[in-house]
Amino acid sequence: MIEAGLIIARFLHYLATTALAGLSLFPLYAFAGAEPEVLSRWRQRWLLWIAVAALLSGLCRLAFTAANMSGSMSDLADAETVWAVVHDTGFGHVWTLRMLLAVLTIGVAARGLRSKAAAARPNWMMPFLAAILLASLAGTGHAQIEEGWPGVIHVTSNTAHLLAAGAWLGGLIPLALILHRYLGTDLNVGPKDVDRILMRFSGMGYVAVATLIGSGLVNSWFLVGSLSVLLNTPYGQILLGKLALFGGMLVLAVANRFWLVPSMRTVQPDAADELAVRSARLRNHVLGEQFLGWMVLLAVSILGTMQPAVGQ
Repeated sequence: MIEAGLIIARFLHYLATTALAGLSLFPLYAFAGAEPEVLSRWRQRWLLWIAVAALLSGLCRLAFTAANMSGSMSDLADAETVWAVVHDTGFGHVWTLRMLLAVLTIGVAARGLRSKAAAARPNWMMPFLAAILLASLAGTGHAQIEEGWPGVIHVTSNTAHLLAAGAWLGGLIPLALILHRYLGTDLNVGPKDVDRILMRFSGMGYVAVATLIGSGLVNSWFLVGSLSVLLNTPYGQILLGKLALFGGMLVLAVANRFWLVPSMRTVQPDAADELAVRSARLRNHVLGEQFLGWMVLLAVSILGTMQPAVGQ
């Protein structure tokens, strides 16, 4: 029961922090000029709610971690046990700083929602805080096993892995909204604007995928070590399932970039129905990427509660 609660808390926190980072970064690369005001207001509202979710899920993970360390479900809400974890463990120190950062992020998100000039100029503070909140997860997991230079390399690799995942998965959320609503006038985004946004997202996607693959290989070297261990341990088998899900995301992304997006350019401007059909197909692919990405995060949440396969 404790382990299941810990997995769920980890999963929800991964969802919230990756979404927060991706939503924050999206306008910095997706638009040549100012972000459409309606999209900006929508994004600002979701940034606030997701920041709150990041804080609450982070507190839940702390509570379940304390219960897991003590081995008793009764310690889930025991102040003394939670305080011991916070005060006496490296995890508790890092997690306390992360929760304070989450509170600060909520304040910045609330201020951005109240600001009427949110879409007129780039907001660098929110992406900065969201990126630190996501990247700091590297200081709380299996990357802390090694010491010295191997530990530095593993933490650096894991940080890059987290940031790349956040940029890709979180960026899919506003992209799906744009594809769902751009034919209307409320977003003030037309077909040519959507094409530019899709190409910029693809450019970011190339960097994110390359980073995920490279950092994933480094992380696997530290946590798995050999092909036989990968194939013959529960940790390795779940990791293979994660890689299969990641492969499915790549297939959808390649289909979007080299098939669906070019096909939208061939549609005549006055063929609104055909454009809507192809846009809906592309949106469904984007939602499929998002779903597979969530399943990847679930696999990561499970792997984080298991002993690494290396050395088994």
